[in-house]
Amino acid sequence: MDTRTDIRMWLVLAALWLPVAAVQAETLSVQDREEINRLRTAQGYSVEEVNQLLDHVAKAGEKGLPTESLANKVKEGLAKGVEPKRIEPVLRQLVSHFESAQEVLREVGTRGVAEGNRQRAIEMMADAFSRGASSDEVRELARVSQDGKQKVTQETLAAGAKGLAVMKEGRVSSKDGTALVGEGLRQGYRSSELLDLSREVKRRGAEFRDGRASLQALREQVSRGERGDRLFRDDRSGSGSGDRGDHSGSSDRSGSGGDRSGGSDRGSRPDRSGGGGHGSRDR
Repeated sequence: MDTRTDIRMWLVLAALWLPVAAVQAETLSVQDREEINRLRTAQGYSVEEVNQLLDHVAKAGEKGLPTESLANKVKEGLAKGVEPKRIEPVLRQLVSHFESAQEVLREVGTRGVAEGNRQRAIEMMADAFSRGASSDEVRELARVSQDGKQKVTQETLAAGAKGLAVMKEGRVSSKDGTALVGEGLRQGYRSSELLDLSREVKRRGAEFRDGRASLQALREQVSRGERGDRLFRDDRSGSGSGDRGDHSGSSDRSGSGGDRSGGSDRGSRPDRSGGGGHGSRDR
């Protein structure tokens, strides 16, 4: 009887321990520490002030969150001469977005979404949240993509969430944007294709709003298997105004690491408050 009880107890402990063990801690590199110390010295800040920032980075790394992006945010602020006390709330916000991203990615992972590049997925999903995507929208994208041509990875789902956020910035409704991005996921669009599609939809937002273009028709094109580079080929040379800050094909250099799979969000001016947020804005 005691033996059976002991076995049950160990099984319960193992079940509780496994989710924690599955999170691989991220550590701050020696190079990042040296660079941050160099910037601290150059700006004349105290060791104690900057160590508080490094403590936030270290604690986030213990949770498996990307430390490189957090270190970059610290370096960005110090390089601009921003006081550590003003960098701290920005860093906290970034950590919060990372935690939310990690949580929703774990959830969808239990529903059949493959892991893929975990760090990039967290960074891109955090960027999506900072730009207005919600956890419920992510869950819906994961749901509608389940019967797609190929298995969706967390990284691709994160790109879809970021793409939806970009469309919403262009005043596309959540319902229409989710339907379009979800169809792209079902058809096996790559991360770069989803982001390029979202930027183009945002750029043409006025056309969709006044009826000169139709999101329903665009979704039908996607559902027929047309790839992103063919959807707007007939009027690439048109005079459509809008988002000229996006240049697909280059890398996203946002503070969170962003999407390195293609396309960029270069519509924003440099943040002068210590690096607020971690995704540039498609304006």
